[in-house]
Amino acid sequence: MNILLITIVTLIYLIITAFLGYLGWRNTSNATDFLLAGRKTHPFVMAVSYGSTFISTSAIIGFGGAAAVFGMGILWLTFLNIAIGIFIAFVIFGKRTRKMGHNLDAHTFPELIGKRFDSRLLQSASGLMIFIAMPLYAGSVILGGAQFISQTLSISYEAALFSFVTIVAIYVIMGGLKGVLYTDAFQGVIMFVGMFILLVATYYILGGVIDSHRALTNLAPEAVKIWGKMGHTGWTSMPETGSVFWWQLVSTIVLGVGIGVLAQPQLAVRFMTVKSDRELNRGVLIGGVFILMMTGVAFVVGALSNVYFFNHPAFGKISILAVEKKVDNIIPLFINTAMPQWFTALFMVTMLAAAMSTLSAQFHTMGSAFGRDFLEQGINIKTRSTVLTTKLAMGVAIIISTFLAYFLPRFFEQGSAIIAIGTSIFFGLCAATFLPLYFGGLFFKRITKTGALAGFFSGLLAASFWIIFVHTKEAAPLGICKALFGVPTLAGQSTLQFVDPIVIALPVSVIITVVVSIFSKSPDSKHVEKCFAGL
Repeated sequence: MNILLITIVTLIYLIITAFLGYLGWRNTSNATDFLLAGRKTHPFVMAVSYGSTFISTSAIIGFGGAAAVFGMGILWLTFLNIAIGIFIAFVIFGKRTRKMGHNLDAHTFPELIGKRFDSRLLQSASGLMIFIAMPLYAGSVILGGAQFISQTLSISYEAALFSFVTIVAIYVIMGGLKGVLYTDAFQGVIMFVGMFILLVATYYILGGVIDSHRALTNLAPEAVKIWGKMGHTGWTSMPETGSVFWWQLVSTIVLGVGIGVLAQPQLAVRFMTVKSDRELNRGVLIGGVFILMMTGVAFVVGALSNVYFFNHPAFGKISILAVEKKVDNIIPLFINTAMPQWFTALFMVTMLAAAMSTLSAQFHTMGSAFGRDFLEQGINIKTRSTVLTTKLAMGVAIIISTFLAYFLPRFFEQGSAIIAIGTSIFFGLCAATFLPLYFGGLFFKRITKTGALAGFFSGLLAASFWIIFVHTKEAAPLGICKALFGVPTLAGQSTLQFVDPIVIALPVSVIITVVVSIFSKSPDSKHVEKCFAGL
């Protein structure tokens, strides 16, 4: 390993990142600048920032590793990411979010839904939920970045973890959302180039597109040998419908993340940073191509890594066995063994960019959720400076996320796709709590404050119950169900233990929101007209 080369490339990257963070700090003079980048973001910067925030090490390392297990069927998530996460999010949700955010002078996602339904309780509860739950997602992203750095530089996981978090923390706390957007755009370009080279290099190493996919198809017996009883049929076909693998792939990975993206607070706030719908229209193509290159490449390379490891004389086995069942190590090991040293240096910077772009947005969102939405706007604790309060809250969120990243590998059993699990939990939780009231608030005047609150809390309770007591991926490691009832999951041996919480909690939240709105008092007509002015 050429440590000198990696050090030089990384230092250049960090210097540029620091300079962009400094520009963000120089151009931040008030709360609107810090929280919404002055609402004047360029469409390219917004779209790439949205994409690089959306795609992180959880997608490349975590879900890339999951693709090595589940196969090409995970590409359905790429389809949903583009169709829902880009097209529907930008064209349908984005335009109305931008306009309503302007109408209500909202600076954060919880503030938007709180003002839409004229509910400080909803704003404070949403802010608190984000602050408590998002560290799990952030911890998963940190875990992916730290694992790659640790493996590439041959240093301890702990050293990689704390040095990595320190770098991100400095520039996101200094620069606010302007610093985040500037660095996100730069990091997004690096990610795009790195993933493009990775795709081309992988096909070259494996003998071309046709030969590599044919070889992967021929490896199907190896998958059936290990996971046949769970429904695995090979890496180029879907699992058996209704099987364990089918439920895990479709409900948790594809639907959980593919739908949950619409209700991600750190993504929705991006729509309020542009000054007109034209910027959003321009961003669709940029965002779509970016997401295709990021997730599509990660998933294809992850699946094809089985061919590389199986045919490599030093391994002679499929990916999951080559890494001793540590799913999150598959992509790092593939990069470090299959690629030349110069690309390893480039890809480490790509991973840094992927993780840092997402983490910066997460830390910013958690800080504003607790500082502005929960403390100042929610429970009316006034401080001397919104920006200072938000920065302090960011610091607390960073510490919590770092501790989670440190303890998560010790919490889950060996072989668990920790990064993918952590990401899916948060995406599903956001879908269950935010999506019905967010969609209803943007498009329907009759959705009431009572209905929104009922939908939020019912979705939160349903998702929490399923995570703690039913879904075996989380219920078993948590151990609460075991302690109370003597069994790892209340689902017993039934298929319900593999059904993701989003499949249960989202319909519950939708039904409760609609039914309670129908039977509760209509919202104030003047307030509703103010919300929908120009829509």
